[in-house]
Amino acid sequence: MLSMLVRLSGLIDRLTGGLGRLLRWCTLAMVLVAGGNAMLRYAGRFVGTNLTSNATVEAQWYLFSMVFLLGAAVAVQRDAHVRVDVLYSRLPARGRAWVDLLGGLLLLVPFSWFSFWVCSPSVRASVSVWEVSPDPGGLPRWPIKSLMLVCFGLLMAQGGSEIIKRLAFLLGEEVPHWTPPGPAEEAR
Repeated sequence: MLSMLVRLSGLIDRLTGGLGRLLRWCTLAMVLVAGGNAMLRYAGRFVGTNLTSNATVEAQWYLFSMVFLLGAAVAVQRDAHVRVDVLYSRLPARGRAWVDLLGGLLLLVPFSWFSFWVCSPSVRASVSVWEVSPDPGGLPRWPIKSLMLVCFGLLMAQGGSEIIKRLAFLLGEEVPHWTPPGPAEEAR
């Protein structure tokens, strides 16, 4: 049973890894759109007309939202999230695994589930009316609002993957796609 869960964890990790690669391109697109908007705004001052649009400004914010929302699962997978590291760095690998396991079970997964549940009515309402921006020439709002559910769903899945890896480690199982925290990470 545990080996099947470890394989599921590997599948989730590959999905999250692919998402991380996609988000690199989204980040580049966000920077290019933001830079283009800034240059066009200043160029428009010289020619006396507005060269930007609400759609390009909103596209910049939508890309930022995508990177932020979808990047949460990637940050959890790569252990790049914010951590209050008072005692954690002083614990042995098994102690860290216990902290991560309990944190995932008691905090990450319940928070993700609760957030998914709280966001669902707003997303359903937005999709039901095909919500669009109130600004002239703006973009549809329902797709970006729907990303909230995707975010918390991915966060739950990645949290589950991290829980499986820590549990397998604590039970002495090999987790081929994960390296337990050890001396190399203590330099961080």
